[in-house]
Amino acid sequence: MLSLSTIVLAESEGASHNPIIPAPYDLLWSTVIFVVIVVAFVKVILPKLQKVLDERAELIEGGISKAEKAQAEAAAALEEYTAQLTEARAEAARIREDARAEATQILSESRDKASVEAERIAATAQKQIEAERQQAVVSLRTEVGSLATELASKIVGEALADDARQQRIVNGFLDDLESTVKAEA
Repeated sequence: MLSLSTIVLAESEGASHNPIIPAPYDLLWSTVIFVVIVVAFVKVILPKLQKVLDERAELIEGGISKAEKAQAEAAAALEEYTAQLTEARAEAARIREDARAEATQILSESRDKASVEAERIAATAQKQIEAERQQAVVSLRTEVGSLATELASKIVGEALADDARQQRIVNGFLDDLESTVKAEA
């Protein structure tokens, strides 16, 4: 209300002064103070603010470049790891195949050795059987001969002690016996 009464009073006095517009000296001093503040702001505060903003921008850009570099290194490490993993898998597959081939070869060699050994054992056994048969035949001939000679001496009543004669009689008897066995078979 005071300002309204001031306006009414000013009009009644006939003053030409408008209360909304400040006095010229107020405008002058306000402008000077405003210019001083703006100059101080531009000369002192703005450079410091710009410096702080530039440092932050550099830190951010440095962080971004470090992050990009770390990301590139991580991608390279991942690629290298993947390559090594692929190589290791291929190496493992190759080793498995080599082991399978070697196992097959060892198994084949073992079978061959076993076959050869079995054949050798069979041949040795066959030879031993043949030798024992021959030995048995000789032993039987001798025993049969001596028994036949004894029997013949008892039957004939004369001694057949002559070795050459005894051998001929035994051989003749055995040959007759073998031919009889072969004829029956």
